Amino acid sequence: MLRLLGAVMLGLAVALFAGSGAAAEPPIAAGPNGAIEEVIDRELAASGVPGVAYAVAERGEISAAGARGVVRAGADAAVTPDSAFRCGSVSKSFTALAVMQLVEAGKIDLDAGLATYLTEFTGRPAAMITVRQLLTHTSGYSTFQGNESHSDDEVGEDALARSVAGLVDLDPASAPGKRWEYSNTNYQLLGRIIEVVSGRSFQQYVGNAILGPIGMDHGFVDDGEVHDDTAVGHTPWFGTKRPVADHTTHRATGPQGGIVASAADLALYLQTMMNGQDDVLSAEGKALMLQPAGGASPFYGFGWFVDPSAGTVWHSGSTPGFESLATMVPREQKAVVVLVNGGTGLGFGETAGLRDAITAAALGLDQAGGDSRWSQKALFTGLVLLPIGYLLAMTWAWWRRDGIRAKSGVSGLFSLWFPLLTTAVAAWVMLGLVPRLVGAPLRTIALFQPDLGVLLLAGAVTGVLWAGFRLAIAYPVRSLSTSGRHRRQGAGRANRAR
Repeated sequence: MLRLLGAVMLGLAVALFAGSGAAAEPPIAAGPNGAIEEVIDRELAASGVPGVAYAVAERGEISAAGARGVVRAGADAAVTPDSAFRCGSVSKSFTALAVMQLVEAGKIDLDAGLATYLTEFTGRPAAMITVRQLLTHTSGYSTFQGNESHSDDEVGEDALARSVAGLVDLDPASAPGKRWEYSNTNYQLLGRIIEVVSGRSFQQYVGNAILGPIGMDHGFVDDGEVHDDTAVGHTPWFGTKRPVADHTTHRATGPQGGIVASAADLALYLQTMMNGQDDVLSAEGKALMLQPAGGASPFYGFGWFVDPSAGTVWHSGSTPGFESLATMVPREQKAVVVLVNGGTGLGFGETAGLRDAITAAALGLDQAGGDSRWSQKALFTGLVLLPIGYLLAMTWAWWRRDGIRAKSGVSGLFSLWFPLLTTAVAAWVMLGLVPRLVGAPLRTIALFQPDLGVLLLAGAVTGVLWAGFRLAIAYPVRSLSTSGRHRRQGAGRANRAR
């Protein structure tokens, strides 16, 4: 049993360190455009997503658009290029664009401190974090701190203001400007700055200043309402995808991941970002957004990842039940967006292959050779087997209870107490260390990958129960019954003496 536990712990460490970045990079530039529909034929079933939509923008027009699948598993409504999907962190580029509009309007200074606009931070360690540092993820806030807000279900008109008020006592994990670390907290704060400076809600500002002028007719920002006309998200559940139960959008997380839009809408947006024209933002301002910020942020601009060697600018997005990937090749004025209504699983039902392959085919990029993911599959299988193994071991311990009770001496004590130590450490790894390595609390992991959340909790709990059960067989039942009998006998003798 302990050998199985050790194998699972090793697998978790390898998997987490191999994939702990904010997002996987798009493929490296090389060959010609492929057949997108053939890619979908090849990859859709393995991804397990109910539906996918894509659109390609090229030199001022949408050159291709398509979709496959349904808006909800088991339903008949088909996905189209105009179906609205939640876009996740692709939304950060909209927040950055809104900030840059206000910079060009003279209302925001990129190098002003946070407390200049959000006075509640005056005197706090975060007060001198600059707007530029928030845009480039060099503020000092950590990934873990940012992912705690995924469970923020505030939906009122002042939801963002109340959520940001709760961040006043959250000190940055490291000194501002010293290192790059992706954090949703940065963009929540930027969203609130937009509200304070513009005098409008984040939803109103982005809708009126960006979505409307670009012509994103199916786009909006999370507004705390249920939208039945959008695609339904699906989260991984033991090799399948099941619909997200709660379709309510949350206003407080809008700036970090609240854009809802169609593939065609986003293609228009990407086209606008590459056109070199003064429209929703000056050409100079767009160019600044799409280049590395430098210093502590050599591969991130304002709301966009940047790969100068490949000539690509991109951002992925993930929100419970949805994933997205938007990629531009600005020098060719070519871009593609891919939207899916299914979250990735661990080993089974992974979506990256589908999103990356469509991107490679659309832009003439060379998709990095993917592995078979057998290590991820083995890890997930191990996590499934671990609690089952513990339960079987408890049954075996009961059948062998006489042998357990007969254990004595140093070796006997070691065989009884060492499993408790190892399973307690394993529980700490699963419930404490793994979330830290992933950069998200267990409750956030469970939002995105509920099956993984269940397995981590089940593995931790059943392990400690198994070790405790063996000790209960060896000691407590016998000692408690014996001491109780001695107390009753002593009381009886005392009564007779009277």
